[in-house]
Amino acid sequence: NRRKKKGDSTLESPSIPNPFPELCCSPFASVLSASLLPKATSRKKQVIKVYSEDDTSRALEVPSDITARDVCQLLILKNHYVDDHSWTLFEQLTHTGLGRAIEDHELVMEVQSNWVMEEETKLYFRKNYAKYEFFKNPLSFFPDHMISFPSETNAALSHSGVLQMFLSSSTYPEIHGYLHAKEQGKKSWKKLFFLLRRSGLYFSTKGTSKEPRHLQFFCEFSNSDMYMSLTGKKISGAPTNYGFCFKPNKSGGSRDLKQLCADDEQSRTCWMTAIRLLKYGMQLYQNYMQPYQGRSGCSPLNITPMRSISENSLVAMDFSGHRSRIIENPTEALSVAVEEGLAWRRRGCLRLNSHGSPIAMSNMGMSIHRSQSWFHHKISREEAQRLILQHGLVDGVFLVRDSQSNPKTFVLSLSHGLKIKHFQIVPLEDDGKLFYTLDDGHTRFTDLIQLVEFYQLNKGVLPCKLKHYCARIAL
Repeated sequence: NRRKKKGDSTLESPSIPNPFPELCCSPFASVLSASLLPKATSRKKQVIKVYSEDDTSRALEVPSDITARDVCQLLILKNHYVDDHSWTLFEQLTHTGLGRAIEDHELVMEVQSNWVMEEETKLYFRKNYAKYEFFKNPLSFFPDHMISFPSETNAALSHSGVLQMFLSSSTYPEIHGYLHAKEQGKKSWKKLFFLLRRSGLYFSTKGTSKEPRHLQFFCEFSNSDMYMSLTGKKISGAPTNYGFCFKPNKSGGSRDLKQLCADDEQSRTCWMTAIRLLKYGMQLYQNYMQPYQGRSGCSPLNITPMRSISENSLVAMDFSGHRSRIIENPTEALSVAVEEGLAWRRRGCLRLNSHGSPIAMSNMGMSIHRSQSWFHHKISREEAQRLILQHGLVDGVFLVRDSQSNPKTFVLSLSHGLKIKHFQIVPLEDDGKLFYTLDDGHTRFTDLIQLVEFYQLNKGVLPCKLKHYCARIAL
């Protein structure tokens, strides 16, 4: 009876008012919470195969909604690579000789769903140093003779002003110039004056006229992807090696390609960069800013390129005397740098073998470069150019290879000014010792490693320093 009375008293006790009525459960609480919470859908997993430069492959089991950036991050972690934000997933069509860098936000499974059974298509994991280079230095990507701004816009625009105009939803600069177009269903090419506007790509039927009655629609980009020609003139018979094309999604094959060809690399780079910005807009900038989000000075309204240490802030110092001094004479500074490099090599020239006796490294110096990532053994000039092109035509991208014309020499292939230049490394014998030189013996190096290290710090006779090497990574 006492328990019953206690239960009755608790039921009859007055309710305490809720101090937070806005948090009370309402009839709509379940509906709102269900809409706010993520759906617990089962993420299907699929297996993809990714290749590297040396044609090794790796199978990955990934969810169906994985992006290209996520695949790159997964491979970086699995292979313990350094993430310098330049790793990229490439799509390569082997039979047609086409390839493109998949954007970081694209879904990999959607890309694979557009593949045609008749074509041999592969995914490659490699570096692309030019992926977002136009955000750092846009003025070099858009030459004055190919771009025109709206009449109300001031012609003297800063680099951030140019980018903001490209990324704006209301205005868009016009890109114009001559391109070679392959006629549909024919093998012939025709040179036409093209214009890129927000509504699409057009060509003029009457010279360089921009009047609407003379413009004919060529292509729009929402339902197609842009590819670069990797084989040049071989497959398509293009007049130059600077081809690119548009491939409709889920098309029947090469017959639906809309192929174009530029006269030089700068022109092709300008067209392809402008079309990327037109198709993806602010999404590209978000992809570029994603690794740096949360850092100071990286607001979307203030586009500031990431700077490296200026060459002018580096000075040559002499520490041989009682007091250190700055070497102002460039010739003296160069000779001191060479002497320091030679002294460093002499100190490391003797090593102890397993029995504790010193062994000479002169014979080993002849082949020690073969273990370096930047050295490519017995590749042709065309293959070296293709490899650098796939890594991005940024100043300082390089590799060292064997010379095909002279078996005893080597070649330094270097990208500068959107061009690939080749410099011969000649062996030079002096007083019974073998040296390597790029400048007819004025600067000598005991091996190729010392040569590369020197030109990574000093421009010397090269047009720019060696910055990024092309490596054949293994997955």
